[in-house]
Amino acid sequence: MDRRGMLYVLLAALMSLLVLSACTVPVPPPPGAAESGAAPEAAQTGEAGEDVVTLTWGFWGSAEERATHEQVAEAFMAEHPNIRIEYWHFPWSDYFTKLQTLFAAGDPTAIPDVFFLWPTPRYAAEGVLENLDPWIEQSNYDLSDYWPALLESAMWNGSVYGLPRDVSVEVLYYNKDIFDEVGVEYPNENWTWDDFVAAAEQLTVVEPSGRVARYALGMEGGKWQLWVGQNRGSILDDMRNPSRCTLTEPEAMEGIQFFADLMNRNLAMRSANLNQAGGDAAVFQSGQVAMIIQNASRVSTFNAAGLNYDVAPVPIPADGQRAASAGGAAWVMSAVSDNKEEAWTFLSWLQSTDGGQRIYTEAGEIFPALRSTARSDAFLHAGKPPANREAFLIEGENAKVGRFGYFPEWGELSGSIIEPALERVWAGEATPEEVVPQLCEQVDAFLSEHGYPK
Repeated sequence: MDRRGMLYVLLAALMSLLVLSACTVPVPPPPGAAESGAAPEAAQTGEAGEDVVTLTWGFWGSAEERATHEQVAEAFMAEHPNIRIEYWHFPWSDYFTKLQTLFAAGDPTAIPDVFFLWPTPRYAAEGVLENLDPWIEQSNYDLSDYWPALLESAMWNGSVYGLPRDVSVEVLYYNKDIFDEVGVEYPNENWTWDDFVAAAEQLTVVEPSGRVARYALGMEGGKWQLWVGQNRGSILDDMRNPSRCTLTEPEAMEGIQFFADLMNRNLAMRSANLNQAGGDAAVFQSGQVAMIIQNASRVSTFNAAGLNYDVAPVPIPADGQRAASAGGAAWVMSAVSDNKEEAWTFLSWLQSTDGGQRIYTEAGEIFPALRSTARSDAFLHAGKPPANREAFLIEGENAKVGRFGYFPEWGELSGSIIEPALERVWAGEATPEEVVPQLCEQVDAFLSEHGYPK
């Protein structure tokens, strides 16, 4: 090789070294949080020169819900440059299985620092959650801003283990076009069960063949306790420390019968048929039903679809009471987190009117857990349907304990005994008189076997 050839080789080698060197220069992470499973950077520093602490944040949900969570994380990190959020996200169907695997492994570095959870008492009893009482007291966090009875859904043994993001109170959604077509006046807060049934009879369309072309109501079977509570009935004598089943008492039996009659008379879709049709949102959008009873989670879906709808408080018996469910999934902190100070900063920011509560509310995905947020423009004057958002406030102010138990074994009791038995009633296979007495016997035996009352 001549001199000129050797020179070309040396120049080429030098250029390669320069390119390789440039590729190894550290590049700052892009804006936003890392994906689940990404390793946090160990030597980051914030604007003030302090080390950046990485928190893992766990939640479930659809792609649309995740997008809102990411918006929340971005807003938090903009205000707290020394805390970085890393996502731990799975669909609802996988989320709890994944969590249980992490808890069983006992690796504190793998468990999210802050995560979404339901039901909180069950996991608090297992010792995997941080007791938030000291953090609440230390920071003077205001618990009085929560809706009545809501915090109880995230408490165990008298202590707070989670802060509910929203309250799942239900309202009556109604299709204004269908009401106008039939000539039925829109629902209002004074509607009774009798008013509701009278309207349902006009809104239901049954063809000569017997096929129901339109039902008045589409309501998930799992919300049956709403009718029982409105009629001043109950499931158990004490939803915190029960001793016996009370579903055989007249008030509860009448509530169960009221729901069963709606389905038996073709005024409401049967629970199984509703599920097969795609759920209450699907049948409401398609016009298969004129009304549904549901929480605020449907608002963004119906708005995106451009439906002409509004909401009203759920009708109650003439001598009954409002009995909305006082519960909601909560943000919790891992008991083994290495960054509890930062985790509390994030968790309490999520549950503040100017922080996460505002962003979730503006996204139209929740009825906020904080009354101050619910009464703010972010919720009441969102500039989009439903117009009568006051209906949520009416139900929220009257939310009660009653839909579920505040003890660790409630999920097992409800899922293995109560719901399967009542499904026979909703399916029209049996009457309440044929099902409920035996159901209560099984419930009483379960409570006794598990040492209740304690």
